[in-house]
Amino acid sequence: MSEKLRREFIELLEKDVEFRYTVAGFLGLSEILKRLDRLEEGQNRLWENQNRLWEEVRSLREDQKRLLEGQAKLWEEVKSLREGQNRLWVTYERMSKYMVSGFRDLKASLGVAFEDHAASFLEIMLEEMGYPEATVERKVLVYDGEIVEVNLFCEKPLVVGEATVSVKGVEEAEVEIEKLLKRVRVVEEKYGKPEMIILSVARPTVEAAKVLKALAEKHGIKLILGKEIEEALTI
Repeated sequence: MSEKLRREFIELLEKDVEFRYTVAGFLGLSEILKRLDRLEEGQNRLWENQNRLWEEVRSLREDQKRLLEGQAKLWEEVKSLREGQNRLWVTYERMSKYMVSGFRDLKASLGVAFEDHAASFLEIMLEEMGYPEATVERKVLVYDGEIVEVNLFCEKPLVVGEATVSVKGVEEAEVEIEKLLKRVRVVEEKYGKPEMIILSVARPTVEAAKVLKALAEKHGIKLILGKEIEEALTI
């Protein structure tokens, strides 16, 4: 602005009241516009910040979604592991049952085989005693409404015996002796007093063998151990 124009402008402001109000109004409007501009800039920054916040929120939601998906997969894997473990336990239980059943069958087979060996040994022993026609067999009797099975039985001469695979400990030894004596009492009711009472045990423990020998001597029982049978039958 030139010096002349400036002086004219100042003079108008001093002398012309209407002009002075017009300029003042213009200056006030300008200030308002400036403030509006600043307000708009602030609002734009606010919108930018809000947009960034929403982006972060969306990112967090996506992370949470991925976390939930990962957790769901983990639970599926845990469920699969549990199902696999349950199947493994079922298989194990079945195998255990089969093994137990197999051992029972094997034990039964061994018991029958040992009874046969004991019967053969007893027939050889009776032949040496002067009874070549003696036959040892299994006998089933009914006594007082109860079925009683005698593992080793010979009618001529009258022999009553029991054969068992194993005896473990004092209690089992006492049970075997008592079981044999019961069978002797049953046979006595029908056939009379036996000439010989036999107890044959394949594999007694050391402790059981001592008790069996003592009780056999006490009750007049001839005790035959599995080793004696094996030696006699392999000659």
